[in-house]
Amino acid sequence: MSALVPNRFLFSFEFPLAYRRSLPTIDGLLKGWTTEQLLPRLGEIDDQPEFADVWACWNESGIAVACKVGGKKRPLRCDPKTYWKGDNLRLCIDMRDARMNKRATRYCQQFFFLPTGGGPRGNKAAAGIGKFQRAREDAPSVSADKIDVAAKVTKTGYSLEAFIPAVCLNGFDPAEHSRIGLYYMLEDTDHGQQHLTIGDDLSWNVDPSTWPTAVLKRSP
Repeated sequence: MSALVPNRFLFSFEFPLAYRRSLPTIDGLLKGWTTEQLLPRLGEIDDQPEFADVWACWNESGIAVACKVGGKKRPLRCDPKTYWKGDNLRLCIDMRDARMNKRATRYCQQFFFLPTGGGPRGNKAAAGIGKFQRAREDAPSVSADKIDVAAKVTKTGYSLEAFIPAVCLNGFDPAEHSRIGLYYMLEDTDHGQQHLTIGDDLSWNVDPSTWPTAVLKRSP
């Protein structure tokens, strides 16, 4: 029986976000990603096995993220218009890490990435920007066309990479604000959900105080 309140809900997590002087090439092949850039596998705290690896890193030009999903039996289901209903990776960021805020502010943004569903034929990777429910204030509008995304799809899964440039990150200022809120939700039509802390039942997409803190610290 699963716990009514997941163990992860009871903790405030903090971890360093890996710094890369040169960010990985965004081509879907996952070349250059290392274990140093893997995001914490916090699902183990709640005895929830994780079905995918998820990486992230940063430098002054922006933030990169990647994932690899295997063991799939069903075909990918990806539609940018209803991105939350199929296979997708979502990344949420609060550039002020305002842990007391229970509603998203203008410094909170949600990005989504799909292994397919983009391009004229719908067979390319796609990226977009989502909104938060009941936000106090929306972040300034930015064009998803500035986000670089690519994926490699196989019969049993896919690998995906994306780069969000600094111009798309409202309030991105690593020198003055090195602590940011960071959360991901990975949804899969075969495996279900994998997330950094809490799931849909505790409203991660409403309450940024439930996201862990990522520290942007340059490597020596």
